[in-house]
Amino acid sequence: MLTIAIHTTAVVLMAFGLEKRVRVRTDADQPDRLRAVPAMIVHIGAVALTLAALHGVESVLWASAYWGLGALDSLTDAAVYSLATMSTFEIPGLTLPPRFEMLSALQAMNGVLAFGISTAFLFAVIQAHWQLLSHRRED
Repeated sequence: MLTIAIHTTAVVLMAFGLEKRVRVRTDADQPDRLRAVPAMIVHIGAVALTLAALHGVESVLWASAYWGLGALDSLTDAAVYSLATMSTFEIPGLTLPPRFEMLSALQAMNGVLAFGISTAFLFAVIQAHWQLLSHRRED
């Protein structure tokens, strides 16, 4: 629950920040398309980078839980295992004791939800910028 709450909070805050920027840009004089494309690339890239960092932070939180509970011996192994589990990627040779397998399955489900939220948000950002760019074409 904590990592999904962190994820959705960050996405909502990014949405508010981007909404203000897009509104300001549509209210201002319409710049030409060549100037709009780099801004679109920067916004989408910044969102993608922020989302990737957010997934990394959430993965570290899960890794801390694995390490703190004694499921894995080192924080490095816990971090690698956590990131792999969050992305539903299996790393051969790095496994948890059977009593922690449910925790691992919950993290995998959590990762799928978080990546789904990220994908939907990134799509919405791309769509908003595309509409802004295509609206300029009509003018």
